[in-house]
Formats: sequence, C-alpha cells, structure tokens
Amino acid sequence: MAPTLYLYALAIPIAVFWCGKWVVHLIALIYGKVKLHKKVVQYPVEVPYPGVSILKPLTGVDPHLFGNLESFFTMSYPLYELLFCIEDDGDNSIMLVRCLQEKYPNVDSRIFIGGERVGVNPKINNMQPGYRAAKHELIMISDSGIRMKEDTLRDMVHHLKDDVGLVHQMPFSSDREGFAGTLEKIYFGTVQARIYLAADFFGVNCHTGMSTIMRKALLDEVGGIKAFGCYLAEDYFIAQSMKDRNWKISISSQPAWQNSGICDVNSFQARLTRWAQLRVAMLPRMIIFEPLSECMVIGGFASWAVSFLFNWDPLVVYLVHILSWFLCDWILLSIIQNGSVSFGKFDFVVGWLFREFSGPYLFVRALMESKIQWRTRTYHLKWGGLAEELKPKVKV
Repeated sequence: MAPTLYLYALAIPIAVFWCGKWVVHLIALIYGKVKLHKKVVQYPVEVPYPGVSILKPLTGVDPHLFGNLESFFTMSYPLYELLFCIEDDGDNSIMLVRCLQEKYPNVDSRIFIGGERVGVNPKINNMQPGYRAAKHELIMISDSGIRMKEDTLRDMVHHLKDDVGLVHQMPFSSDREGFAGTLEKIYFGTVQARIYLAADFFGVNCHTGMSTIMRKALLDEVGGIKAFGCYLAEDYFIAQSMKDRNWKISISSQPAWQNSGICDVNSFQARLTRWAQLRVAMLPRMIIFEPLSECMVIGGFASWAVSFLFNWDPLVVYLVHILSWFLCDWILLSIIQNGSVSFGKFDFVVGWLFREFSGPYLFVRALMESKIQWRTRTYHLKWGGLAEELKPKVKV
C-alpha cells in the first residue's frame, strides 16, 4: 500500500505540472496574437514625445554592424540622442560610428571612449560615461546586434504607460541563411517566446536587456546603472528593482530583431549555456523546473504519470505529446514572425528536433561549469547573481 501511495504522490504533481505547461502554450499563442505586431499609435499633436537617450555599447565590428547602427540614425522619432560607448580607443567600431555621424549630421550623437570601472559587469562599465551624460528623461539600452524599424522607438514609448517603469522587446532573430540562422530563429520564436509571453501576461520578471527603455528617474533613485555593476545579469536586476517599487514592466508589440554578423551553432549554444548559468545562479529553483519544462523530458515523465493514473498507453501519450508540442511551436513561430518564415517545414522539423534534444544537454553542461566566459573575460558566479572577475595568473 505504502509504495502505491508514494507513486500517486509523484504521479499527480507531474500530471498537474504537465497540464500547466499546456496552459502556458495556450496563453503564449493567444497573448502573442493579441499583443504583437500592432499598428503604432501616434501621439496627439498637442502631446509631445518624451526625449530618449539611447546607450549603444560597442565592442568590435561584425559584417552587419554598420547596417544595424544606421537603422538608429533613420528612426522616425522626434527627439532622441545616440550615445555610443566604446571601451577601447583602438576599436574599429569608432570608425563606423564617425562615418555614420558624417552621413547623418542632423542626428544628435556622441562617442564615449574608455568606459569607467564601477563594477565587474563590462557592459555597465562601458556605458557609465554615456549614462552620466544622458540628457533626456528616458534611457534606452540597445545591444550592437539589434536592428530597428523606423517606428520601433515610437512603439516602445507608446507602451510606457503611467504605471510602467520599463518596456522591453521580446528577443527574436532576423532572417539569416544556414542551419545556425534557422536554429536561432526557432529557439527565440518557440522556447524563449513561450516563456516571455506567458511571463508578461502574468507580470513575472523575464526581462532580457538587449533592447529596453526605462525611466531614468527610477534608475537614479537607486544610484543609476552603476548600482547594478556587481551583477552580470544586470537586466534582470534592473527590472526587479522596479517591480520591487511597484512599477510594472511590459513588452512592446514589436520583437527585437537580432542581426549579429556572427551566426554559428557553437557560439549560439555557448550563449544559451551562459544564460542558463546566470538563471541558475539567480534562481536556484531552476535546477529542477527548467529541465522539466523541456518537451522531451516532461513528455517522458507525463507519459508514465498518466499511464499510472489512467492506464493509458505511455507510448501513444508520448508521441501525441511531442506532435502537439511541435504544432504549437510552429504556430507560435508564425505568430512571432508575423508571416511566413524564411525556411521550409523540413528545415523546421530538423531544427526543432535538434533544439529539443540539445536543450537538456546544454543545461547539464551549464550546471557542470563553475566559471562563465564573457567575451575575453572569465567570471565566477555566486548564488544570488553576484559575480567576480577571475584575473589570469601572471607567470614570473
């Protein structure tokens, strides 16, 4: 009798969690259809647009950088400034920025070189001089790999309602050739999008700071961006500080179009591994819940659970589970893309299977790594998200 009770105590929570995952699927599909790709609303003539100071931290040059940066010079927004923050005075991106400044002399833009060390986070250190010089009431932080549409900034500002302190774009990917481009679009259009949309629906902090706009006064209340220099995942803690002060965070209707010139499977998987390391350090409960959220993992557990509870055929349940998950992801990707994707259904099947089977492996690899690599620097993560940089040993 006792072993049977233990099995019921295990099977019922698994079945409930499995049902909860399907609720998340449903919410993501409906909320994504309602929330995303809405026509940008123009402010009335008598209502002035607030000024926006855009921080652009740059490190190095890739084949798409010039076009990405140029998209910020051509935005249809009446009042903004571009603050390019470059750590190294020998960085080739300085030449690209100056070329664009000559091409668009009417756009307010400045370059800040050298950064300022205020913590372990290199991105915060790089942006600090630009932040101090910002003159507008809104601050936007935008990574170098982001490409903007003409009306994207207006869309983000429109979502900054009176009770909203921060608006961010849901990460997505531009159309790019090759398997790596397909894999990246599948990840951001399914796994990431599902969690992002459900989190925004429930008001949960799932902020990824690659393209975000916020009220500068709220940052200044806690000491500015340098107050978050002790974290590598500064984006999460910035958003959490606003939620802790009863400000809402929201996604805009336009996804962030990532358009980095570097697109290969190894670098993308290294990026996902690094993100998993950060999530586990900030939220240790993810050690249990994140693997269980994977399609193949939860499908296996759920097949056993419903087989035990209802005497259903576990193989049939597992196959139906995978097929249903697959179809939901295809529909969600089409919603995020707002039309047809740039690859065929066979490519989606291959990319989707690769992502689903590699996801648990990358998470385990993240747990096995005690250090986190960020460009040329190495860090040690502590529980709670604090980080310390590991300096290379000098041979004597």
